[in-house]
Amino acid sequence: VSTQSTGSFKTINTNYFIQTNLSVSMVAMFQWCYLLLLLSPAVQALYFHMWETDVKCFVEEVPDETMISGKYKVEVYEEKNEQFITKTGVGMHVDIKDPEKKTILSKYYTNEGQFVFTTHTAGEHYICLSPNSTRWFTGGNRLRVHLNIDVGEHANDYKQIQAKEKLSELQLRVRQLLEQVEQITKEQNYQRTREERFRFTSETTNNRVLWWAVAQTSILILVGAWQMRHLKGFFEAKKLV
Repeated sequence: VSTQSTGSFKTINTNYFIQTNLSVSMVAMFQWCYLLLLLSPAVQALYFHMWETDVKCFVEEVPDETMISGKYKVEVYEEKNEQFITKTGVGMHVDIKDPEKKTILSKYYTNEGQFVFTTHTAGEHYICLSPNSTRWFTGGNRLRVHLNIDVGEHANDYKQIQAKEKLSELQLRVRQLLEQVEQITKEQNYQRTREERFRFTSETTNNRVLWWAVAQTSILILVGAWQMRHLKGFFEAKKLV
């Protein structure tokens, strides 16, 4: 730190303190980033709470010929211990519909399971979960459902594929890359279709607005002409003109 005397005042060079504070801030930032990287593997799939009489639906907008896999686990709240526990008496009904509201899958499962289906129509697919409970009037128990939904190549179990087809690490990696490229192509085609549909809707709306404006103008002109003619006849009848 350098100081200079000027009469009875002293000026202090603050460059050193600025550099020191920046270095401390960068070190702290890197420490936080490292801590987040350490904690990231501990992040689990989402879970939500529901009652035995509730129905929860999720929407997945995907292209056609896409595999979707969902894993879930149901836990029941135990008031005695005030915690959620695994109970075999509660199952789950999975109902899946395509964008045209046609049922793709409707099946009862146990308290823990997995459902897999392939889309045949591009658009929004509805995945609805409801417990297989008969307590429609009392509400039943409080449930916690862990849910993880994988779309596209993420829905494949590559370890099982490698063991079944006896693929090497290189062959498995090449297959993963090919399936990723295929999924990206499907997404691009789907987005292109959505863009064409949106453009068609916009053009149709613009045409309707234009014709509506023309119709309004025509009506105003006709009403104005009729009023002028009516007033002219009125004034002529009263001999005012």
